[in-house]
Amino acid sequence: MTPLERVREFFAKIPSPPEIIIFEQDTSTSSLAAQALGVEVGQIAKSLVFTGKKGEAVMVVTCGDVKVDIKKLKSLVGFKPKFATSTEVKALTGYSPGGVCPFALQTDLPIYLDVSMKRYPLVYTAAGTSNTAVPIEFSRLLAITGGKSCDVC
Repeated sequence: MTPLERVREFFAKIPSPPEIIIFEQDTSTSSLAAQALGVEVGQIAKSLVFTGKKGEAVMVVTCGDVKVDIKKLKSLVGFKPKFATSTEVKALTGYSPGGVCPFALQTDLPIYLDVSMKRYPLVYTAAGTSNTAVPIEFSRLLAITGGKSCDVC
């Protein structure tokens, strides 16, 4: 099953599933996705994976125009986080960098959704590939992913 098929299957189980937009061009970065959608970079919800020395791992979803404050994240998760490698990202999520999303993850990765996204009525996540986008409200993203709201930026 392709990454996009996994997301579609996940959405099929949800009442009123979110729309998946497929582009012909690359949308693997926040700036490329914003350009393709005609929105601000901040409206792109980037899904970042962090790991710890003892095998801990978490996903943080945040606006495309902010950076995660590692000290705040460490305080939240209880370990010193570092950005996961591409190999770790793929193993933990099932998605390659540029298409990582918080849906239908390969492992039971804790998901934290940064409140920076609340400033927009809609944010756009990827849908498992580097040419997809899912327009979604912050509250719906929380509900669908089972994620926890946080302030780490």
